[in-house]
Amino acid sequence: MASKGDGQANKGSRTDLPPLSLPPGITERQIDCYNTAGLSFHILEAGYDASAKKPLILLIHGFPEIAFCWRKVMLPIADAGYYVVAMDQRGYGRTVGWDNSPYDKVDMRQFTIINLVRDYVILVNALGYHTVKCVVGHDFGAVPAAMGALMRGDMFTSCVIMSHPHNAPGPLPFNIAHNSSNSSADEKQAHRSKDIQADLARLSPPRKHYKYDNSTPYAAQQWLFPPQGLHAFLRGYIHLKSAAWPPNTPHPLGGWTAPDLAKMPDYYIMPLHSSMPEVVSHHMSSVSARDAKASESWFSDAELDVYVQEWSRTGFQGGLNWYRSGTDPKLGADLALFAGKKIEVPSVFVSGARDWGNFQQPGALEAMEDGTSCSDFRGVRLVEGAGHWPQQEQPERVVEEILRFLKEVERNG
Repeated sequence: MASKGDGQANKGSRTDLPPLSLPPGITERQIDCYNTAGLSFHILEAGYDASAKKPLILLIHGFPEIAFCWRKVMLPIADAGYYVVAMDQRGYGRTVGWDNSPYDKVDMRQFTIINLVRDYVILVNALGYHTVKCVVGHDFGAVPAAMGALMRGDMFTSCVIMSHPHNAPGPLPFNIAHNSSNSSADEKQAHRSKDIQADLARLSPPRKHYKYDNSTPYAAQQWLFPPQGLHAFLRGYIHLKSAAWPPNTPHPLGGWTAPDLAKMPDYYIMPLHSSMPEVVSHHMSSVSARDAKASESWFSDAELDVYVQEWSRTGFQGGLNWYRSGTDPKLGADLALFAGKKIEVPSVFVSGARDWGNFQQPGALEAMEDGTSCSDFRGVRLVEGAGHWPQQEQPERVVEEILRFLKEVERNG
């Protein structure tokens, strides 16, 4: 539902804001969809053709990013003959109309996966298209992008999943009508998942999962007002998750258990009593000034300032509401409608070779590869020299992989 409930809506086209600093050939605009989505979408676009004959590519960002993160790949993809659109998602950037009420008053129905996919369907229609040649989702944006391909394969006819493997909706309790005393393996797994925070807290030293920490009432303030300042915090966070940080040597995990998850870096499985800014400050304190500048080669301070300015203006709660939706089983209950359903359109996984995000959901990548969650999976393509931000760290290689995939789909169906 796109209802604003009793909350406040950050309504308005924001024409009072200065334009973003974008590469020539990329333009930005607001699209008024208040009557359908309750939003005015802010988009970046390249390769626009008034005839709507060019195939549409839709780019979906993750957290803590905005459409601006796609600026390096949009023109090369457009030059290959596509109309490329990157959107600021609900809760982010210059897309407005979403409920920005305080934590305990916001209408969380706005931030469910089904409602996010609904946003995409509305935007695509507003752009004058019935189908999307490919939806590309990165990080947390890969979750609703993949679900869009699963729910509306007629519209999203292929999918590139980046940095966050698709985790299919879980199966429902099966064959219990005459044997209700036996708990299925799926129910037991769900119970283990529900208790993961308690299991992590019992470790020595005690830990916590970052998605659950991002779901707490205090997370937005911690992200917005870090002790080191927002610019230094975001620089550090981006640096630590990139290929520039030597400790990023990801590998598959044994399962969704506390001991296995604790093998991931602190920015995924955090110290129990630390905030994310404290985690970042702790690790960046041991990074030399020269090494700390490594990420500036692909993400300049001027570009980072765009993030700082946008987040300083909007706050982080809108983006963090996605985590709340993902960690609250009640808010994901509607996904039972798609229990057992696979992504049936052609799909591919593209990620940085040094990205721990590839393994954050143990077993999810393998399920894509073996056909459990994707029936037409075209492979895992890891980009060397990239961590969690491949479209910024190695944009040429990401463009190469996306265009290669599109050509394969056009050639082989």
